[in-house]
Amino acid sequence: MTGTGSIGRRLTLLLAGVAALLSVLSWWMVTGLARQAAERTQDNVLAASVTTIAETLRSEQGEVRLELPYSAFSMLGAISEDRVFYRVSTGDTVLTGYDDLPVPTEVAVSGGRVLFDTGEYSGEEIRMATVSRLVLAGTQPVPVTVTVAQTRGGVASISAELSQLAAFLSVAFFLVAVTLSAFAARTSLKPLNDIAAAVSRRGPSDLRPLRRAAPTELAPLMTSLNRLMDRLGQSIRSAEDFIAEAAHRIRTPLATVRAQAEIALRSARDDEQKQRLRQMIRAVDESSRSAGQLLDHATVIYRSDDLMRSPVKLSDLVGQAVAGLEPTAAMKDIGLHVDMIPVQVEVDPVLMENALRNVLDNAIKYSPPDTVVTITASEAQGEVRIAVSDQGPGLGDGPVDLLTHRFQRGSNTQGIVGSGLGLTIAKDVLVAHGGRLELESLQGRNGTCATLVLPSS
Repeated sequence: MTGTGSIGRRLTLLLAGVAALLSVLSWWMVTGLARQAAERTQDNVLAASVTTIAETLRSEQGEVRLELPYSAFSMLGAISEDRVFYRVSTGDTVLTGYDDLPVPTEVAVSGGRVLFDTGEYSGEEIRMATVSRLVLAGTQPVPVTVTVAQTRGGVASISAELSQLAAFLSVAFFLVAVTLSAFAARTSLKPLNDIAAAVSRRGPSDLRPLRRAAPTELAPLMTSLNRLMDRLGQSIRSAEDFIAEAAHRIRTPLATVRAQAEIALRSARDDEQKQRLRQMIRAVDESSRSAGQLLDHATVIYRSDDLMRSPVKLSDLVGQAVAGLEPTAAMKDIGLHVDMIPVQVEVDPVLMENALRNVLDNAIKYSPPDTVVTITASEAQGEVRIAVSDQGPGLGDGPVDLLTHRFQRGSNTQGIVGSGLGLTIAKDVLVAHGGRLELESLQGRNGTCATLVLPSS
């Protein structure tokens, strides 16, 4: 199955992206508001300063007099260490201050309002506040313009500090948002993980509908999953019924054909006819054997994912397999020698007996008459080993591993009835139990040893 990435990771990244965007926007807004606040503060102080100076204007003996109040400049120094410039003039005549300090042209019509402007003076950016007042000098009112300017380094410094603070808070907000996003994604996906865990804990034969509380968004998934399990259960039951019915319908006619062929063989007089009947009996035996092993293999496949383990004595398992094959061995005058140890294994008895029977059947089938098949057991290093040794032709010249594949047989088995499924069944059963099947030819390739290895209980 090809993965498309984690939903939780994608959801976390999406929420983290939103948090990053909000962090940048918040930093930009806070920085802008901080700069505006600093500029507004400077403007308010400049307005207060220029108004204080303008209020000290008076007329003495027909001339405009001015005493610069200390408080007008001390309040400017309270917010920063910027340089301060001022100018008081009547028309083109400068009464005091910096002669070249620029003055807004619209002051004449300001009507006493404080006007603000930004300019450059002495190579530095300045912020200016200007107000115009009429002072009665003699009999004529004289317009007096007061301008106070201050460099903007303090405003820039305050704005930079507030911008850094805003950046720090934005980063902290982003980190907290990412953490909360990951938590929210994990919490949101928990019902889905709970459903997956509930399904994974079930055995393959447990196809009951899921009955769990789930969010509304997962209701269609739950419904579809329950329908799938229902259809799967019906399919498995149909397959089991079909396998059992097919095995019965195949074995019964084959047994009838074999019986009729044996009767015909006894009454036949022609040697050629006898040879044909023997070939027919041989083909029937091979077909019957193949049908039986196909049924065994299907049983192994069905039960291997849901083993019905129980503690059994190894001697009982081997004894049942040996008892079932003693008649077959007796027909070839083959002796079965069993050497067991008192050990108990935890296995699925049906599957394990099936594996033992197939391995032992192979040993009897490939052994020549008047020989001995030996079954021994041992336990060491946490493993139980059941060795089945025969005096047959060995494993042939091909790779040994291929002999456990379905329908694969050795190169030296010509003329011997077989389907190539016996070792496959034994290997699948052992692998399902956490064990393995080991095959080796005995010295001089005169015989085979098949070892069934199981973990100790």
